[in-house]
Amino acid sequence: MVKQLLTNLTRKMPLLVAVFGISALFVPHFFTPFKPFLSWIFAATMLGIGMVTNLSEFTPVLRKPGTVIKGIFAQFLIMPLMGFLIGRWMNFEPSLILGMVLVGAVPGAMASNVIAYLAKTDVAYSIALTSCATLLAPLLTPGLIFFYAHTQIDIPFLRMVKSIVLMVLLPLIIGLLIRRSHPKQIGRIDFVFPALSSFSIILICSTIIALNQEKIFSLSILLFTAVILHNAAGYLFGYQAGRLFRFDTRMKKTLSIEVGMQNAGMGAVLALNHFDAETALIPAVFAVWCVITASILAEFWRRMN
Repeated sequence: MVKQLLTNLTRKMPLLVAVFGISALFVPHFFTPFKPFLSWIFAATMLGIGMVTNLSEFTPVLRKPGTVIKGIFAQFLIMPLMGFLIGRWMNFEPSLILGMVLVGAVPGAMASNVIAYLAKTDVAYSIALTSCATLLAPLLTPGLIFFYAHTQIDIPFLRMVKSIVLMVLLPLIIGLLIRRSHPKQIGRIDFVFPALSSFSIILICSTIIALNQEKIFSLSILLFTAVILHNAAGYLFGYQAGRLFRFDTRMKKTLSIEVGMQNAGMGAVLALNHFDAETALIPAVFAVWCVITASILAEFWRRMN
């Protein structure tokens, strides 16, 4: 009964993200008290993800490291660059351009693995890309943000590295070690962790939206247009990168999903910790939007298959 309920919660994540995000616009006082706890909530999510990840899932990295390196290169090249260019084209103020770059500089969303499964693409490749990009995030994410935005806003590079290590890398490694040392016990409750991850992303996005209620109403058209373009560019150029690398069709679709879906929840928490709520606005909206579009894309590709 509980397992079925949590599984349904995970499957309906796109709908729930949209419902709670809209609710946050009209009853922001319900979500704003969660602001001080978002880092802990995200860390708990990464701990749970580590617990459901088998070390064997890294096997594709060892077998074909070149394909993983190419995928990570495409992701960290395309998304920060497109975020910066779209933000400048929209003539956004520095804090919103930083939000666009921040969305692009974080690793792929953990939900992309689920989307890859639903779309019947290369799940092993998706997991390898997401995992390796997350492990590299403590250096690549602050480095890319500094590269694109340091001339407009002071970037606390070392503090961001520390935050990502404590909030992302350390909980993920602890989760992997717990899974390795207690596989049977964790196996009995592994259905809990995807639901925990879904709930955390819903809460993070809703809280950021609640904190920016007035800003969203004043910038809605431009802001949402920027997010839509950024997300679409990720899917399009991710697929084209796969063609350039001569990947097969399943891997091209997988790379498209990985590039288009960003761990924007992580970006939103980083923005709150090191910048301001306005900078966190773009990642929060992107997190909601990319889950919805990726779910539609997965259904389209699944039916094509």
